[in-house]
Amino acid sequence: MVVFLVNSIVFSQSKINSFLTPSDSLNVSRSNTVFISEGVVLGGALIGLNQLWYKDYPKSNFHTVDDNNQWLQLDKVGHFYSTYHVGRAGAELLEWSGASQKEQLLYGSTLGFGFLTVVEVFDGYSQEWGFSWGDMLANASGTGLYIGQELLWKEQRITPKFSFHQTRYADIRPETLGSSLNEQILKDYNGQTYWLSFNLYSFTKSKAIPKWLNVAIGYGGTGMLYGDNNEAFENGVIQNQSREFYVSLDVDLTKIETKSHFLKTLFSVFNTIKVPAPTLQIGDFNGVKGYLIYF
Repeated sequence: MVVFLVNSIVFSQSKINSFLTPSDSLNVSRSNTVFISEGVVLGGALIGLNQLWYKDYPKSNFHTVDDNNQWLQLDKVGHFYSTYHVGRAGAELLEWSGASQKEQLLYGSTLGFGFLTVVEVFDGYSQEWGFSWGDMLANASGTGLYIGQELLWKEQRITPKFSFHQTRYADIRPETLGSSLNEQILKDYNGQTYWLSFNLYSFTKSKAIPKWLNVAIGYGGTGMLYGDNNEAFENGVIQNQSREFYVSLDVDLTKIETKSHFLKTLFSVFNTIKVPAPTLQIGDFNGVKGYLIYF
């Protein structure tokens, strides 16, 4: 019985690994699966976003807005991060189907830009927000970071990452900053930190440095109940918003050597998140502060 179970597990793992192994030439069945799956997943994501973000706000005619001074630009960094990773996922899925590098960059890495452009159009028809050219610039920058590295180095040496911790500000203004953890991850900019994670080995090629070791530069903010101080003042609130910068160690999970394509896929998915690690913080008001572990 034990031998049968072990053989079954080994066989199942072998089938999963075989399925996840990228094709060495174009596999039409896989290619069709990629495009259909992307349509279903991204369509579902847009529906979910509409329910979570837009449903409680009135609609309007399409309009633009200059929101470049809002939320210490953390919303723009969020667009940059999201566009990069959706595009990276699109390119990796096409690689799995056996598509050429040109097709990966043209049809895969631009997936994030297309998706976030639709989101921006949603904003344009929402009375609360509006179509933002600043957001579009951030979207293009995220796509550009992925494509630029592929063309320059044929690898991703710099990876945008994200971390989050809950803050007291969401409890003060939950209708804007989120009343649940899921909403707060999206809406509470006080708890969001965005990182650029640099792979040391890729830049130095030093054998003394582990291939997975990164140094990450982070950006966040605090003290925000409204988009800017003027809006807060108009609502009878004095807020002391401030920028925060971070330096930390990190891990590039995609650089961990393994022959398992299941683990490679898992590492790729979770390489969007900054690994909690010792961190130095430099703030506008708080000076330099150290954390043994920072989320």
